[in-house]
Amino acid sequence: MKHYDAIIIGAGQAGIPLAKKLAEAGKKTAIIEERIVGGTCINDGCTPTKTMIASGHAAYQARMAGKLGVETGTVRVDFKAIKKRKDEIVDSFQQGAQKGLESTKGLDLIHGSATFSGAKELTVSLAGGEKLLLSADWIFINTGAKPTLPELPGLTASNYLTSTTILDLTEIPEHLVVLGGNYIGLEFAQLFHRLGSKVTIIEKSARIIGREDEDVSAELTEILRDEGLLIRTNTTIQEIEGPAKALKIQLKSANGTSVIKASHLLIAIGRTPNTSSLNLDIPGIKTDQKGYILVNDKLETDVKGIYALGDVNGGPAFTHISYHDFTIVYRNLMEKGNFSTADRQTPYCLFTDPQLGRVGLSETAAKAKGLDFLVAKIPMTQVARGIETAQTLGFMKAVVDRKSKQILGACILAAEGGEIMAVLQMAMLGGITYDKIRYGVFAHPTFSESLNNLFMGIKDE
Repeated sequence: MKHYDAIIIGAGQAGIPLAKKLAEAGKKTAIIEERIVGGTCINDGCTPTKTMIASGHAAYQARMAGKLGVETGTVRVDFKAIKKRKDEIVDSFQQGAQKGLESTKGLDLIHGSATFSGAKELTVSLAGGEKLLLSADWIFINTGAKPTLPELPGLTASNYLTSTTILDLTEIPEHLVVLGGNYIGLEFAQLFHRLGSKVTIIEKSARIIGREDEDVSAELTEILRDEGLLIRTNTTIQEIEGPAKALKIQLKSANGTSVIKASHLLIAIGRTPNTSSLNLDIPGIKTDQKGYILVNDKLETDVKGIYALGDVNGGPAFTHISYHDFTIVYRNLMEKGNFSTADRQTPYCLFTDPQLGRVGLSETAAKAKGLDFLVAKIPMTQVARGIETAQTLGFMKAVVDRKSKQILGACILAAEGGEIMAVLQMAMLGGITYDKIRYGVFAHPTFSESLNNLFMGIKDE
C-alpha cells in the first residue's frame, strides 16, 4: 500500500490543475487516468468540435459571400484536411497537458483504472495486468461522463455514432440523422450540414433546446430550417434496420409511423456519469438515481475527505464549471477559504451559428420564481454591426429586476453571442444596473454597442 496526501481519479479539466497545484504546494499527489489525459474537453469535446465548427463556418461564409459582392465559385470541402487539422490541434493540447503533469515535481501520473477497495483506499489496474494499492488523506473524483445510449431495436447493428466516435469519421455522411435536439446534437447537425451532409434532427419533445425560453427555441428552429436542416419534433425512433450506411429508421409521431433512409445515425440524447466501475458503495459514497455523485456546496461527498468535481457530480456539464470546481476545493483546502457553488454564475454558449450565449435567469425561470421583472429584447436586424456584416439572424434579450434595475439574466442569440453575453455577465458580477449600460459609451461600430439600444427598450416607471 502506497500512501499519498492526495489522489485525483481522472485527468480532466478539474483534475489536471488540482493535481499540479497540490503537488506544487508540497502535497504528495497522484493522478490516475484510465483513458487519455485531458478529459472530454480536449480529446472529444470542446477542442475538436469547435475546431471543426470553424471549418464549417468558413464553408458557409464562402457560399454566402455573394451577399457581400464577393464571388467564390464552387466551394469544395476537403474533409481529410479538416480532420487532420483537428487531430493536430487535439494532439498538441493533449500532449501539452500530459507533459505538464509529468514535469511537475511531487506528482505521479498513473495510467490505469481505479476502483475503491477501502474507505480511502484504491486498487488501480494497469494495462499490463499489474495492480497497485494506493491510499490517501484526500481523494478527488473527476471521472466525467460518457454519451447515454437508448435501448432501441437494431441500434447495435447500425454502427451508430456518438459525440466521441463521430470525430473519427473519415468521410462526410450522405444523410446524417441526429437523435436529440439539444446542445451537442445541434452543433454536430449544423456542422455536418455545412460540410455537405443532408441532416435530419429527431427530437421527442415539442421543441428543440427545451430548457431555453420558447422564443429562443422557435428562433433557432427557424434559422436551422431556413439553412436547410430537417427538424422533426414530437418524434421518436422505434426501430433501426439495415446495415451501416444503408439504414432504415422507423419513426413514430402524432401523425403515425414513417421510415427514413440514412447513411449515419448520431445518438445525442444526454450523458451518463462514469461511476459504475468505481465501487462507490465500499466507502459509502452516495449517488442519485442516474449515478451522479452527491456533493454539498463545497463539493465534498458524504464521506469526509472525498470530493467529486466536474461532470460526475451532476452539476452544469461545462469545462469552465469543472475548472471552477477545482478552484473552490483548492482555495478551501489549501488557502483556508470558504468558497462554495451556491452563488456562482453558470454562463454557457451553444456554438451553433449564430451562437447562443446564456447567463443567469431566463424569462421562464423568472416567471417561475414569481419575480417582478422586465424583459428587454432587440432583433439583430436592428443592430448596426449585424447589418454591416450581413449577420442579422437572432436577437438580444435580457431579464432585469424592475425595482433594483439589476440584470438577472441574458440570452444572446447572435453572431458572437457568447462574447456579447460575457459583457452582461461582467455587469452582473459588478452589480452594474441596466440603466448604466443604456447610457454607457461603447466603441462604434461593435455588437456590444447595441446593448445601449437593448435597454432603451425598457421604459422606466
